[in-house]
Amino acid sequence: MSRITSEWSELVRWAGYLQLGVVVGSLAVPYLLQWRDELSSVRTLIKQVFWTYAAYIFCTNLFFAVLSIYLAPNLTDGTELATAMCLFITLYWGARLVIQFFYFDKKGIPSGGVYRYGEWLLSLCFVFLTIVYGGATLLCVWGTP
Repeated sequence: MSRITSEWSELVRWAGYLQLGVVVGSLAVPYLLQWRDELSSVRTLIKQVFWTYAAYIFCTNLFFAVLSIYLAPNLTDGTELATAMCLFITLYWGARLVIQFFYFDKKGIPSGGVYRYGEWLLSLCFVFLTIVYGGATLLCVWGTP
């Protein structure tokens, strides 16, 4: 393994720890944004679909974290599977970043420092994750010099 590949592997591992932090932090979101109260007026099926989607996102983020922490060298080894996985994770976090800035209605965000700082921290995480996995994808495609 080249020095560059080794360094990117470490970045991917750190990205895994960051994703684990996002996963743990996401456990507070339903309480902070009062999901139960907000969803109380919708039909049961809508609530069930909402919670199912939330669980799928949680599990996807957890999977990316575990994969990155324990298999970081495999994600930077240049195989087709590594390239595909890194590209998918790049698109996943890149899309989440675009959604954060251009889709979410910010008028409904509760006021206060915790929410403002939380949004900025999450946005920085999404930027970092997109850059790291994008770089790992390019490393897989082009290899090291």
